[in-house]
Amino acid sequence: MGNGEGPRIVPFEERFRGEVIALWEKCGLTRPWNDPDKDIDRKLTDRNGAFPVLLLNGKVIGSVMVSYDGHRGSIYYLSIDPAHQTGGLGQMLMAHCEDFLLGLGCPKVNLFVRRGNEGVKRFYEQLGYAEEAAVPLGKRLIPDN
Repeated sequence: MGNGEGPRIVPFEERFRGEVIALWEKCGLTRPWNDPDKDIDRKLTDRNGAFPVLLLNGKVIGSVMVSYDGHRGSIYYLSIDPAHQTGGLGQMLMAHCEDFLLGLGCPKVNLFVRRGNEGVKRFYEQLGYAEEAAVPLGKRLIPDN
């Protein structure tokens, strides 16, 4: 990982916004129908969740959104800079999220992987996640664009 401090997980701060959005874009997580600024703004109103970022030498190299609704935990926007992938940092962020959720008494985590994203699906399977016999349904209440 080079000289300097090792990777560390800290809560999101406004000064990280531009770096986080650039990271999401680099990782292919943004979509035209989801405004990443609005997603961050909405997350910052979440009283039951966390928005940790992973720093290396003061630079954002990872982030994730996690929340608990009283029934299930949710994890979104897990991202690790491609230059730092395969070094266990995604596992580190996921362990952080699972510990956070366990601390709230959360019994189960749900997350979504886009169809065709087999590499990411394998990553989660190695962490003990499995495809379930459910079809996600969605309805947009507030358009982002």
